[in-house]
Amino acid sequence: MTRKPTRPAPSPPLPSPKERKRLREARHLTEEQVATAVGVTPATVRAWETGRTSPRGRRRAAYAKVIGSAEPPTPPQATATKAEVEADSGTGTGKKAEAKSAGSGPKSPRTPVNQKASVKSDASAPNPAPVPVPVPVPGTVPVRESVPDTVPAPTPEAPSAPAGLTAAEAFDALYTHTAPGLVRQAYVLTGRRNLARESVERAFQLAWHRWPEVAKDRDPAGWVRAAAYEYAMSPWNRVRRAHRRPDALPEEPGRRALLHALLEMPASYRRTLLLHDGVGLGLAETAAETEASTPAAAGRLMNARATVAERLPELARCSSPAGQSVVLRERLGALALAERVPAPSSAPVVRTGGERRAQRWTRATVCFGVLLAGATAFTLNTAPTHYEQPIAPAARVAGVPPLAGPEKLTAQDLKLQKALRGELAHGPERLVPQIP
Repeated sequence: MTRKPTRPAPSPPLPSPKERKRLREARHLTEEQVATAVGVTPATVRAWETGRTSPRGRRRAAYAKVIGSAEPPTPPQATATKAEVEADSGTGTGKKAEAKSAGSGPKSPRTPVNQKASVKSDASAPNPAPVPVPVPVPGTVPVRESVPDTVPAPTPEAPSAPAGLTAAEAFDALYTHTAPGLVRQAYVLTGRRNLARESVERAFQLAWHRWPEVAKDRDPAGWVRAAAYEYAMSPWNRVRRAHRRPDALPEEPGRRALLHALLEMPASYRRTLLLHDGVGLGLAETAAETEASTPAAAGRLMNARATVAERLPELARCSSPAGQSVVLRERLGALALAERVPAPSSAPVVRTGGERRAQRWTRATVCFGVLLAGATAFTLNTAPTHYEQPIAPAARVAGVPPLAGPEKLTAQDLKLQKALRGELAHGPERLVPQIP
């Protein structure tokens, strides 16, 4: 009895790479979470979503199940055959009845549907419940992953501002909602009140200058926050006299110890701790905003917590990373809210200030270009067209007697001169050359 070879199970169909990424983000899953669930690395998941490679075998089925594309599609309704139409009509004119029903009735379910319209309908549908997947970081203590509720779910065609608002109104709404909190975050990051206010205003001026890009971003507040943090931590601020030294520390011992511990650690550790435990971003989002890998962000977070734990006994008593994160979030929030920081300027003032600053820089650039062109033209017109060897300067030569004329003849010289004059023409033959 021969055994028939078993055929491999058909691989589940996968959507396009762009649709895979949209399905993952719709479930609030990070690349690390999907990689842990499937058993691969985050770089492999990123390659699947960019279209460089595609999963195979069991990983393909697991990946399709995680992102939610493994559900079987609804089968289309079968169209009536010619015999059924003739049987329903009871006559031999089935073709005419079918043509008439097709012209007067609704469209057949077999009519091809536009693929773009289906993608748009899927994007507008409610997002499915996220699948909780633990994210272990090799070589580090597991850190709690959390996604803030304030970050909206990314949709492909979601508008960045409500309909009917102009660009200035949308910018003013974003500034009014996020500027006060960003000033307090920048103060915790730098310990300088005026620098915190200046950083936030410069970040919003940059956002207004690039407003088409910021308006299309899925998290405009995060875009402005990253720009404000970069300006606040710039090393050029140490050269400026106004921001060379931090402001006076708080008088309350707990807040004083926390802020002093933050200012002593490196800027990258401070920023990672503030984003993860203060703002509430997940480890992957924190690594993306700080432009670091996830293991590097986890290492910075552990070192920052250890530094703060040396000054805060209640943080040292927490054994789990989740407990430390809760305590730090409460302490950082209390520090940011308790301190008095200067209120940011109004949104119209920031917008007009950014426009004036851009105009000044534009005019300065144009003037510098005109000056450079003028200097180049002047040089071309006045420069010599050929090389002329320079004349060497005069120099005194030692050891040469000065020019004073002929010297006075002695008596012997005069006697010889007289003899030569007298015998020059009638002298011996040896004195007069014989010219043939």
